[in-house]
Amino acid sequence: MVQYSEVSAFTETPGMGNGAGVILEAGALTDAEMQRLAAFIGLPESVFVTDVSPGRARVRYFTPTQEIDFCGHATVALGLMLAGRGHWRGEPLHLETLVGTVPLELEVQDGRPHRVWMQQPTLEVRDVPRELRGRIAEALGVNERVFHRGLPLASAYTGLWTTFVPLVDAMVVDSLDPDMDAIRTLSEDLGVTGLHPYAPMGPDRFAARDFAPLVGIPEDPVTGSASGALIALLAERGLIPRRGTLAAGTCYQGHAMGQPGDVSVEVTLERDRASSVRVGGCAVVEREGRHDPRGA
Repeated sequence: MVQYSEVSAFTETPGMGNGAGVILEAGALTDAEMQRLAAFIGLPESVFVTDVSPGRARVRYFTPTQEIDFCGHATVALGLMLAGRGHWRGEPLHLETLVGTVPLELEVQDGRPHRVWMQQPTLEVRDVPRELRGRIAEALGVNERVFHRGLPLASAYTGLWTTFVPLVDAMVVDSLDPDMDAIRTLSEDLGVTGLHPYAPMGPDRFAARDFAPLVGIPEDPVTGSASGALIALLAERGLIPRRGTLAAGTCYQGHAMGQPGDVSVEVTLERDRASSVRVGGCAVVEREGRHDPRGA
């Protein structure tokens, strides 16, 4: 039997934010057993710790249908689980993932673990072919006229490739009627995990949703990796305020699903390029259980 925890990330309220399975002792599990356990837990992603040494942990991420390279909210959930169990007291901690080493920092409030900050991989950006704009609008159930003309429509990466679609306001974001088959096909054509429509709520605040049926997630409640890529993309374009070399923003997601959460992002800029992307969030443990993945 393998012990697992179900943790909601990017929230401090049970039942909100984005759920992740956290398995702290997965070193003896095979690939197939990790996949079966992720499917049994049934949350958007689960993170498996396969090896631990002082200041370092090797981890893998699975959706209910496949392994993925990285997951922001599961990383936050893992960090706060390690801190809450006394395995991490705030010393430098590095996660070994399929996208490379991800450093974690622990923010303490009133003597208790409060927020985990993760350093994301370097921002990469690709243009979206203009001829795909109509297909993207149709897949989201809107007309191109509600695209925001002052914000970028682009694919970006800080751990997972995602296509960001700017819309005029949060009401349009919440009222989207996505066609999952069309989004799956577009994601394949664009070489991304999914579409991430977003809209401004203020100079440094954005509403968003995330549709990733290609990797088994029709809609992700709150997406840390995409939030980091979005704020970094906007920071490089000079579209959010900055103080010196630092730009910061907050992404609000999950409202349309009744699971609201928020993601804090800090971007350090050098010569107008993002040299560092940090994503932070809180988390709360929902429940724990045990399961034998060999009998699934």
